[in-house]
Amino acid sequence: MCGIAGIIAKRPVNPQAVEAMTRKLAHRGPDDQGLWRSGDGKAALGHRRLSILDTSMAGHQPMARDDLVTVFNGEIYNFVELRTELAELGETFATQSDTEVILAAYGRWGTDCFARFNGMFALAILDQPRNRLVCARDRFGEKPFLFAARPGLFAFASEYKALLALSEVSRDFELLPLLRFAHRPATGLDDQRATVFPAISQLLPGERLILDLDSLEHRIDRYWTLRRDQGLAGLGIDEAAERFRDLLTDSVRLRLRSDVAVGSCLSGGLDSGSIIMLARRLLGDGVPYHVFTGRFPGTKADEWEVARHTALAAGAIVHQVEPGAAGLLADLPDFLWANELPVGSASQYAQYCVFRLAKEMGVTVLLDGQGADEILGGYEQYFARYLAGRPETERADEERAIRARYPGALDNPRQALSKALPPRLRHWLARVSGRGSDLLFGLTADLAAQVALANAEPPVPENWPPLSAELARDSFATHLPVLLRYGDRNSMAHSREVRLPFCDHRIAEFALSLDPRLLMGDAQTKRLLREAMKGILPEPVRSRWNKQGFLPPQELWFTQGLAEEAERVIEDPSFAAAGCWNVGWWKSAVKRLRSGEGHLAWMLWRPLMIEGWRRHFLGRINAEPSVPGVLP
Repeated sequence: MCGIAGIIAKRPVNPQAVEAMTRKLAHRGPDDQGLWRSGDGKAALGHRRLSILDTSMAGHQPMARDDLVTVFNGEIYNFVELRTELAELGETFATQSDTEVILAAYGRWGTDCFARFNGMFALAILDQPRNRLVCARDRFGEKPFLFAARPGLFAFASEYKALLALSEVSRDFELLPLLRFAHRPATGLDDQRATVFPAISQLLPGERLILDLDSLEHRIDRYWTLRRDQGLAGLGIDEAAERFRDLLTDSVRLRLRSDVAVGSCLSGGLDSGSIIMLARRLLGDGVPYHVFTGRFPGTKADEWEVARHTALAAGAIVHQVEPGAAGLLADLPDFLWANELPVGSASQYAQYCVFRLAKEMGVTVLLDGQGADEILGGYEQYFARYLAGRPETERADEERAIRARYPGALDNPRQALSKALPPRLRHWLARVSGRGSDLLFGLTADLAAQVALANAEPPVPENWPPLSAELARDSFATHLPVLLRYGDRNSMAHSREVRLPFCDHRIAEFALSLDPRLLMGDAQTKRLLREAMKGILPEPVRSRWNKQGFLPPQELWFTQGLAEEAERVIEDPSFAAAGCWNVGWWKSAVKRLRSGEGHLAWMLWRPLMIEGWRRHFLGRINAEPSVPGVLP
């Protein structure tokens, strides 16, 4: 796990610029740093290293082999198998690192190598014989790849702050993506190539980029696209659960490969619990295994009473942290600087605290359960899509069973009517009544209409079951990529590596090819995982029907200082001067919150984060001098 940066230009690159970029990434790689320049000076690559595999200096980057030079962030989990295959083809190796395997694989197979990798990665390979730079991002987008294509210069980096250090990269930002995110946190910031900074773009999951070193023209295409295997549609639940269990076990096995300490994040849910129990099986009883959990004692948000079943069954060494409102307010500048963009809820701060605890305990690598909800149908709202794909003759009985177990899973008629009203009419009603809890009411009428239009639900592909299409979109375009950005930034803020066994393309291809009944039938979320973990996961966890999520008591936190902070933000003249907020509605929202409408804490979080981002990220960026990327 590392930080990467580079500049390719038509004039000699300023080496101080690349060094400035990698300084901005020091938290991603505190163990080593490196800089490489081409003979003509027109290409420079920088790297910061967090040593995980082959921690000797043999793993130093940028790494060169046969006129190929690479900088790489992430892990190729199947590098051992690939190295064996390449050795049988005549390749030799001088290190035990996965970075060298990348170079050998590219030298042997070209850009087709990316489809052979099972891992999380963002990388760039300077291919001098072919006069090109080849870049790629992993299938799920676990690792970031940001780039700026400017006249006479192409630059890339792991984080925005590194690119914004260059004088050629404008620090101007677009407001609409931020407001789209505030309205629906799965959209606006991670679901398209454009970013909040018009000068910066991003590779999307599963994409590769090829840059011509002379013209600096680039093209982007996909090296992987999710496809459904029609041959799996007829599997029954027993066979599917067995095959899924084997896939998940192998995914955990690969992600346990490390030359430094490995542990896990722990919540009270199925996902992290399944990973911990499978890791224990693979490691054996004699190996110490550290798990890290965030607690909120005395509140309904505290999951320890369920999580302890997993910890006890695994014989894990438990470390606990108790995030709170006071800590968030104290950490807010550093937290937003690390995340680089606004975050959707206080859950991300709790995650930030868990990774900080892991650093304090000396555990560098953490396995986590991210991705299971999106791939396997873990959210109650997916039941609507599930029912849409069921035969009419079976739908009524299934709907009754779903409503009995998950009363809030399906819209009631009043909610459906409210959503059907035109955005401008809803906005007017909220302004007149002073009620409502949709973020659109807190925007000016014109902007509210723009955001509602931009965030309209996309059509479902006709050749996919509605549930499968929704899960695929959330896994690779909207919901999960946002969560992966949080995980990347929060872990890297503390120089920790987070590995996600559910984010294995083999698992996604298998699960999304199954009959949707195997995912959400029998009125069960994540039915496939529940069946697969019988006899492995403690029963109180396996059969826990409600999904709580790793959510702090955000409403309580607003009574412990966040409401006052939100009020300060709203009362500040800069809030009205931003020109996007319906200031009166937000002032009313604060009063309503204090009068007992605690649910408004979730809405007030949004302007608190956006305005906090302006101050603590954008303000800090703008206060720092920039460096020219090329020499005069």
